[in-house]
Amino acid sequence: MIRRPRPTHGAALTLLAVLALAGCAGTTAEADRDPAAGCGPSTARVESTDVVPVTSKPPATLPATVTSADGTSVTVTDTSRILPVNLYGSIAEIVFSLGLGDRVVGRDTATTFAAAAHLPRVTPAGHDLSGEAILRLDPTVVIADDSIGPPEVLNQLRRSGIPVVLIDDEQTLTAVPRHIRAIAAALGVPAAGEALVGRVDADIAAARRSAPEGAPPRIAFLYLRGTAGVYLMGGKGAGSDEMIRAIGAVDAGTEIGLEKFRPLTSEGLINAAPDVILVMTEGLESVKGVDGLLAMPGVAQTPAGRNRRVVDMDDGILLNFGARTGLAISALAKAVYDCEGTRP
Repeated sequence: MIRRPRPTHGAALTLLAVLALAGCAGTTAEADRDPAAGCGPSTARVESTDVVPVTSKPPATLPATVTSADGTSVTVTDTSRILPVNLYGSIAEIVFSLGLGDRVVGRDTATTFAAAAHLPRVTPAGHDLSGEAILRLDPTVVIADDSIGPPEVLNQLRRSGIPVVLIDDEQTLTAVPRHIRAIAAALGVPAAGEALVGRVDADIAAARRSAPEGAPPRIAFLYLRGTAGVYLMGGKGAGSDEMIRAIGAVDAGTEIGLEKFRPLTSEGLINAAPDVILVMTEGLESVKGVDGLLAMPGVAQTPAGRNRRVVDMDDGILLNFGARTGLAISALAKAVYDCEGTRP
């Protein structure tokens, strides 16, 4: 999701890269005085809200026998009704990108791209799976990971005779190709998997090359859920750190010794001294926008706060680590650097 903080649920949260920016303001003089100046709030956007399949209707070689991430040997004989679910929406994104979207029968809360929007949700209580909702869809295979549950539901599905394949839930750039290959193998389309890995690797490499030279900005990722009173800062291993490093920037949370997600404090944020604050779009909305964020303790005392330098990005892509990861990195780089005037 890099990963989003997980909610508790008994155990445990091509496409044209035409990117738009919102709300830029500032002066060259300001930029000369402070590396965070030169632009106010901006939004990182990938123009298309959908995924692009790497192939159309790939032929499947079945049965496919694979080893699930929990060590269970699983044989898949039918992929006509696929249910891909996890906390991040990345599994569904990969399945659609493999060209199997027309076989998907349901979705999780995090799967928000246009091609899947019409599908019924099997996570009616946020991110907890409903066994009854899944069984009503009569899936022939379920692809999931440990980020979603509860485990009792997945065990219930296996007892009912539905093949359940778990992939590992590591949300990092290096894990993306591994996840694609594991999902493609389970669904009997390894050739499509290799084609998708090639495309994603090329997208990520191109996005990494887009980082400008010069002193890198310090970026702090804040996970905000104002309606639930959840305020966290990301650090090493949070997933947000990988996205920040991918655009050639410094993760401010890691620099002050944070690991994963830790409660946000004014002292911690001031010590982190971010030039840019990165948030999810829905998180920013939950604290009543940039003005509400700046009113939180410590925010206005940072370089980012003084310059209203806040970058937001859609929840469904920023920490997704799916097939659109390269495009997400490009969008983030565009929002961070173009606003600062450091790009041609």
